[in-house]
Parts: sequence; C-alpha cells; structure tokens
Amino acid sequence: MTAAQRPAPTTVEQHLAGTNQSWHGKISPDDPFPPEKARYRLYIGLFCPFAHRANLVRHLKGLDSIIPITVVKPYPKGDANGWPGWPFPSSATEYPGADPDPLFHAKYLHELYFKADPGYKGRYSVPMLWDTHTNTIVNNESAELLRDLQTGFDALLPASQQGALLYPEPLRPQIDRITTWMQRDLNTGVYKAGFATSQEAYDAAVPHVFAALNVLEKLIRANGGPYILGTTLTELDVRAYATVVRFDAVYVQHFKCNLGTIRHDYPQIRNWLGHLYWNVKGFRETTDFKHIKENYTKSHGDINPRGITPMGPWPDVEGEDGGVGLDVASVRVGGVGMERVRELEREIERETEGL
Repeated sequence: MTAAQRPAPTTVEQHLAGTNQSWHGKISPDDPFPPEKARYRLYIGLFCPFAHRANLVRHLKGLDSIIPITVVKPYPKGDANGWPGWPFPSSATEYPGADPDPLFHAKYLHELYFKADPGYKGRYSVPMLWDTHTNTIVNNESAELLRDLQTGFDALLPASQQGALLYPEPLRPQIDRITTWMQRDLNTGVYKAGFATSQEAYDAAVPHVFAALNVLEKLIRANGGPYILGTTLTELDVRAYATVVRFDAVYVQHFKCNLGTIRHDYPQIRNWLGHLYWNVKGFRETTDFKHIKENYTKSHGDINPRGITPMGPWPDVEGEDGGVGLDVASVRVGGVGMERVRELEREIERETEGL
C-alpha cells in the first residue's frame, strides 16, 4: 500500500466514533449470518475497552465455546495514520496472550480488512467479528456487538441463557438514559482528556470524567448494589467495568485523569469493581493488565515518548480474599469535591432524574 492509499489522520472524535466504512451485520437465523458454532471468529485486543465489552458478553452469555477469539498484540499500533495497524505475533510464544492469525496467517489485522473490502480506507479496529464461511467481516462496531451478541446465538444456547440478559426489558429506560452520559463523559471522556492537544481542551475534558464517576459512586449506593442498578447485572456494568478497571492502571497517569483515583476516592466503585473482578466469572478472565498497560504506554509516542511502562499500581485490583462486600450500605460514598466537578455532576443527575 502506498502512502497515498493509507487512511488519512483523524480527529480524536472521529477515532472514538469509528469510520463511515464499517460493517453492521447481525447474527440471526433470518439474516445472511445464521448462528453456527465455530463459524465466526472474534478478533480483539485485550488492551481495548471497547473490544473488552464484546469479549465480556461472549463470556457472560456462555459463547466462549461457540465463538473462538484471536488476540492481536497490544503494540505497536502503527504510525499517526494508523498504518500498518495491529500486528499478530509470529508464534504463540512471541507475546503471551496474543495469537497468530489461524485463518490466513496474516501479519497484520489490516490484511483481513482488505480481504473483506480491497478498497477499505478506514481504521483497522477491534473488536471485529469475522465469518469464516463467506470470508468477510460481519460487524466491527463495538456498541452493536455488545447488544447483538446477547441474542444472536440464542438458538444454540440452553433456555436459561437465552434473551438479552444484560438488557432486560424492565430496566431498558434506565440503561439507555445512563448509557448516554456514561459513554459521553466516562467511556470516551478519558480519551478526550488523554488525547487533548491543548491545555484548554484538557482542562475542559477532565472534570466531566470525574463528574461521571461521582454520579456512578452515588448510583451504586442508592440502588443497593452489588451492581449499578441493584441486584441485576446489566450492560451498564460491562460498559463501566471496561473503563474503570483501566482507570488507576492507565488513565490516572497516562491520560492525566488524576483528580482522584478509584482505590482512594471512590469506595463504592472500588467495592463494585472488586466484586466483579474477584467474584463474577468472566471479568477477571477477560482482563489482562500487561496488555492494557503496555498498549497505552508503548503506543502513544507523543504522550509517552520513551515507552516506559509503570509497574504500579499494585495490586491491580484491590479486594481479593473477601476484601469486597455485597452490603454497599456499609461502604461510605466518596467522590471528588472540586467545584467544577460538582457542577457537572449536578448536570448529569438532572439528565437521569426519575430513575
């Protein structure tokens, strides 16, 4: 590929939102992609919070034996234009936890994108669901995979695992309203702060992140835990976990989101995080801190030019050996009290009034 054919640089917002050249297929008996065991392969990066969501649904729905995965290396990610993109290791031992491509023995993920569309000019992103029968991409939009994987393979699952288990009908209004500000201010908010190219942009972005954390801290307590909406594990827990589990390990130092930390300033979120990580099958199994930390610190030369990866914080997630509890009423409510953060916190609360 020539330099002229490589994808053009994108803004932070475009990077977060994806590109116009994306795939939106669904797994459905009535669609071109019917549910079949081992027909589809999910390509992910263990570093990516958006790919993490899809992998979590795969585990929580019991699809790990139905949809095999291939994990790309966490770095290098390529030049400023995203070229050549995420690499595969050449062997199973080259980088622990990453996999050689079993389908085409590709060196880079972009090779699969060009197999699906030789004229593709977008980003070579993860997660990406591949159909081995038609040799094309089914879907590479993380928000759609988060929702579609919950029901697409129900025909292959026992009755107890069928249905949108993480998006239950009675809770959908709450989930939808909270998702709006969680995605805007927390999930992508850390990137707006971390990729800011001016002091003004950084100063504007960081308070939104902590306002969202302040509201989340109070929500967990108000709903009684152990999950965000109470006793039911939902999409909100998946969305929040993928960001929060990376917060102290990466976002505090690397993205300068350092008005507070989860382990020190947010006891409710810390307790919630520890419960998911240590007690709920699928969360710890899909979390790899080596991939997470080395991706961010060794892929962003403009932010961390020497590529040195910090050892801490340690332990990765506090709360092992019974250090987390289901009685959230016994856990104090924390938060960051900066005036601008509290002002934005009240704005978010007004968005979610009546929940």
